Amino acid sequence: MTGGTLIVGASQAGLQLAVSLRQLGDMEPIALVGEERHPPYQRPPLSKEFLAGHADAESLAFRSPAYYADAGIDLVSGERVTGITLAGSGRPGSGAARTSGGRTLSFDRLALTVGAGPRRLDVPGAGLDGICSLRDRDDAAELRTRLGSASRVVVVGGGFIGLEAAAVARGLGKDVTVVEAADRLIARAVAPVVSEFYLQAHRRRGTRVLLSTGVTGFEGTDGRVGAVRLSDGSTLPADLVLVGVGVVPRTELAEQLGLECDGGIVVDACARTSNPHITAAGDCTVQPHPLTGLGRIRLESVQNAVAQATAAAATLLGRPEPARTVPWFWSYQGDLKLQIAGLAAGYDEYVVRGEPDDERFSVLYYRRGELLAVDAVNSPADYMAVRKALTDGRTVPAALAADPATPLKTLLTARTDAVTSA
Repeated sequence: MTGGTLIVGASQAGLQLAVSLRQLGDMEPIALVGEERHPPYQRPPLSKEFLAGHADAESLAFRSPAYYADAGIDLVSGERVTGITLAGSGRPGSGAARTSGGRTLSFDRLALTVGAGPRRLDVPGAGLDGICSLRDRDDAAELRTRLGSASRVVVVGGGFIGLEAAAVARGLGKDVTVVEAADRLIARAVAPVVSEFYLQAHRRRGTRVLLSTGVTGFEGTDGRVGAVRLSDGSTLPADLVLVGVGVVPRTELAEQLGLECDGGIVVDACARTSNPHITAAGDCTVQPHPLTGLGRIRLESVQNAVAQATAAAATLLGRPEPARTVPWFWSYQGDLKLQIAGLAAGYDEYVVRGEPDDERFSVLYYRRGELLAVDAVNSPADYMAVRKALTDGRTVPAALAADPATPLKTLLTARTDAVTSA
């Protein structure tokens, strides 16, 4: 490749960035480079439909193989970008990249969509066979195969990925234990009432859940895991372990380029890095709050990857257009469908709408009386109403929201500027 745009990372954000460039009329060369051997694919089904055997690998692909050639996108799979050199002040944003396959790719514009990697446990025995992570398609395929013969599964980490995988394993009839170091499940994302709901729901389905419990090591025979050592001194028998304790943004290339990193590659609302000629998007970034523009936040979601990549494409073409976007996210844990709209961080009040024991309810989050977000469990109408309210700059009065007999969409009212000016 000579000139044009180099996109490092063939992720959802990377592909969206390439597609957006074409949609915006860019006809210059585009190279999309990814270290995985597979063309860009959907990641959310990996811990849900794909792991359960309800979706095959081909159904995960975003585009047909012919699309890339037709769109003039040079897709380079199975190669990692090992180094990038910028050309200098005379040609801002341009340079050349080297790949593990020996290629040299010259570019006029650069975007980093390198994603994140699974956080590892640095404890004795962590390298034993049968200890898995779940981040990419190959991870999911291996875990699906191993689930077929496993009988006792331990999931380390009570976040979304861990609970989704635990639900799949339990649905396959496996003996499943979830070990979580915090005192509640998915604590960083939801209120205690939602954490407690998921604790009881998983236990009702036969999954053992241990809270406030750390993992100090793994034991095995002949190189294969056989038990998990816990912080209380006890052990859990296991022939398959999934470690799902979060991810680490991949910032190596950004750091090599001298870009500001702070728990991820720092970008502004237009996806510009500290070098305004270089953009970044997706799980590798930290950005201003997408609704208030304040602080820094890292979002791991399809919606954020698409929104940031779209903004990055416009910026690379010299048309930066920051947009107010409402974050949304979903998690399917067996027959429990959680849909989230907005960001609950900083809430000082929440309203529970419906009865959690019925496994159909929602939680609306507020700060100083203004609506921030919703967690909707098997309640798609509530999710859609709050997402629309946040998109339109409206709110739902907290005093009226608790009555499940009143549709939320009938309660939408004008919003003050209390949150956005906070």
